[in-house]
Amino acid sequence: MEIAEERIIWARMHIRTFLTEYLPIFVKGLLMGMCDIIPGVSGGTVAFITGIYGRLIAAVAHISPVIIRDLIRWDLASFRARLEEMDVVFLIVLASGIGSAFLLISRVMLWLLQEYPVQTNGFFFGLILASSVLLFVPLPGRYPGSFIFLILGIILGLGIVMLNPAALGHSYPILFVTGFIALCAMILPGISGAYITLLMNQYEYMLHAVKTLALPDIGAYLAGGIIGILTFTRLLKYLLKYYHDLIVAILTGLMLGSSKLLFDRASESTPPGLDLLVSIIVGILVVALFQYVQTAMKKKNQKN
Repeated sequence: MEIAEERIIWARMHIRTFLTEYLPIFVKGLLMGMCDIIPGVSGGTVAFITGIYGRLIAAVAHISPVIIRDLIRWDLASFRARLEEMDVVFLIVLASGIGSAFLLISRVMLWLLQEYPVQTNGFFFGLILASSVLLFVPLPGRYPGSFIFLILGIILGLGIVMLNPAALGHSYPILFVTGFIALCAMILPGISGAYITLLMNQYEYMLHAVKTLALPDIGAYLAGGIIGILTFTRLLKYLLKYYHDLIVAILTGLMLGSSKLLFDRASESTPPGLDLLVSIIVGILVVALFQYVQTAMKKKNQKN
């Protein structure tokens, strides 16, 4: 009887721990996933608003290929220590929430793109436009060369659109490279991984893959992202530390230049009209709302 009671107490403690600590993380993952699947909205912003951004960055910063070496060598002590440094339970629960959101929202996004292409692409265009402006506004005061690199980024973005990303196809190597770039980009401030996926002409294809659970396609995309994070996280941290404003200026220009793709999609079936204008304005207002909440949270944290 005593052993049974101890097991019940142990189970209750773990259930209580899950409900108080990990269930809120799962819900925050859901919110991040809902935003990550929308081109132009950064899940990192949601992570900041919900108070897990610091923990997420610290966990990602400890991800290293060395953990694979420890596993191959069967050095379980080092392996466990690195898992604890990575805050692996937190990452798994958060990733589960993000993945669940992808499964729930992918059908909705496909339906919107098929039934309301003008309004949906116009909304995305507004998101990208407003996000780009917010990213760039602080730069000129800190970095005099920001306008030069902004223009270079715009030219690069326009060049990518003119190269016709549709010609890339949807082979496993292309999905791998797309995941590699998109998930690495999500580490950067304010950059949407979904938008990178759209720019590579894999967005709707991957939405359909998630909807139908096409595991080989999903696996190729995720494998690229995981390897990208494992191999390039340190490089990205270095670049952001020493060349932050230059990188952000180029990326902002890239987003602005390549947003021509969204505008072209929104106006390819019908000439630009009031519905397109309204959807662009709604996209801008959504980003403005996120920025307002984020600023309010920063002020609250500074007071505390």
